[in-house]
Amino acid sequence: MVIIGAQLAGIVRGVATKLLPDDLRKWIRKQQRLLKLQSVPVGTVDFGGLRRLTPISPIFGIDRDLISVERYYIEHFLKRHEADIQGRVLEMGEPLYTEKFGGAKVTRSDVLNYVEGNPKATIVADLCDAPHILDDTFDCIVITQTLQMIFEVDKAIATLHRILKPGGVVLATSHGITKVARREGVDDWGEYWHFTTQSSRRLFGDVFGRENIAVEPYGNVLTTIASLHGLAARELDSEELDHNDPDFELLVMIRAVKAADAADAAASPGGTKAP
Repeated sequence: MVIIGAQLAGIVRGVATKLLPDDLRKWIRKQQRLLKLQSVPVGTVDFGGLRRLTPISPIFGIDRDLISVERYYIEHFLKRHEADIQGRVLEMGEPLYTEKFGGAKVTRSDVLNYVEGNPKATIVADLCDAPHILDDTFDCIVITQTLQMIFEVDKAIATLHRILKPGGVVLATSHGITKVARREGVDDWGEYWHFTTQSSRRLFGDVFGRENIAVEPYGNVLTTIASLHGLAARELDSEELDHNDPDFELLVMIRAVKAADAADAAASPGGTKAP
């Protein structure tokens, strides 16, 4: 009931924002303050265990449970699109989701790593400049929580498009609102960007075509707070987890399809056409 009430309140606010003049909206908010009509009056919020200046888990909840709030959303997204994970599939770092959601539909599994040394990697490459990966190679590319780590992200997206077969699908997830994953002083692998649905639509739409992409946010104010504290998904209930509020983009999910007629287009600069 609380979530339904919040949804209705959000709808009312949205309608009021569109229909009422700005001066009238400001006057209404002033009366709410003067008459103490807020749903939760000022000064009455009980922060409980969240009243602290450091997160409950400083390492993204890994010490609490393997299924963090972010991972819950990632797996929910990939489960919805598991039919896309088939044929020859490329994943970053390890074939975790290829195996979990692809199964027998996958005819060949490849793993890309940025540097040498990963025993699971079949390809070592920088997505910003990878001419040794042939054009039109993969039926599906699963790239989770990686794009924010790439400074020249537009070049990486262009490579993803180039190495996909026509009709192939990229399933990408990335940070929206999150704790920063810092690595300055350790190596050049760090976090450069946090994305919104708006920026993701433009970045992928400019390469794949706006008609070939679907971008959606996952999260709400509660799950965002829980994720920032590193809480496990099982510390919230399913109703709380599955409510998505577009004003709180904890994660941004992208499904991008390479147009079938892309086979007739000229090869991207630096690319190598598969025989």
